[in-house]
Amino acid sequence: MTTSTDPLASFRLDDRLIVVTGASEGIGRAFAECFARAGALVVLASRRKDALEAVRKGIVAERGQAEVVPTDVSRADDIRKLALAVRRLAQGSARNLVLVNNAGFGFTKAALDVTEEDWDALFAIHVRGAFFCSQQIAPLMIERGYGKIINLSSAWSAATDTGKSVYGAAKAAISHLTAQLSTEWAPLGVRVNAIAPTATLTDFVARAFAASPERAERLKSRIKLGRFAQTSDLLGTAVFLASGASDFVTGQTLFVDGGFTT
Repeated sequence: MTTSTDPLASFRLDDRLIVVTGASEGIGRAFAECFARAGALVVLASRRKDALEAVRKGIVAERGQAEVVPTDVSRADDIRKLALAVRRLAQGSARNLVLVNNAGFGFTKAALDVTEEDWDALFAIHVRGAFFCSQQIAPLMIERGYGKIINLSSAWSAATDTGKSVYGAAKAAISHLTAQLSTEWAPLGVRVNAIAPTATLTDFVARAFAASPERAERLKSRIKLGRFAQTSDLLGTAVFLASGASDFVTGQTLFVDGGFTT
């Protein structure tokens, strides 16, 4: 815990090595860029090496620090390679480790139309990927007696709508996994929390809403603050959970949803 008289000192990330999955675009990219600006060494992980390199170059151009580790979180071998890369980067470093399980994709389909392939693909990335990334990287945190895991849940983990049965189930699993892992690992110094945004206007979501404006307006009408989230709306919560400021917080899913779920 910091002894600085600066009330914002505990929010700095200069002492963090932060792994972000799904860092090539959208929320993951916004998180990675924000963490780097706050002083963290960021490990960028996703399937698309070229896109990750573009993110890395942008971070370095702003005098940040970033490494690229191409990773498909639906593949166990890739997750093990990611953990090995993180171990190499952490070796000899005093930086505390943070894992952000952000990799995922939006999905809306009527329950009667969902296929086994849809179900398996969604759970492989959102749930299995988050679990095994945590399982492989948490031991590095446990060795140090300190670490943080931030999972990406969703407002759909606690709300319903047509076409959201499978996506909502996957995100509810993430929130419950967050609570379960926090119980196992809190005594070992590892805090596990989740962020649950409402619909956030990434390029992917913006395209989906442009193709279905009536649905977009109906969903927006359920948000008390009267608009969809921007990626910038999520950054304060992400920094809080990654930093020492949240050291007494674990097992929580924090809803950043403009009042959508209440």
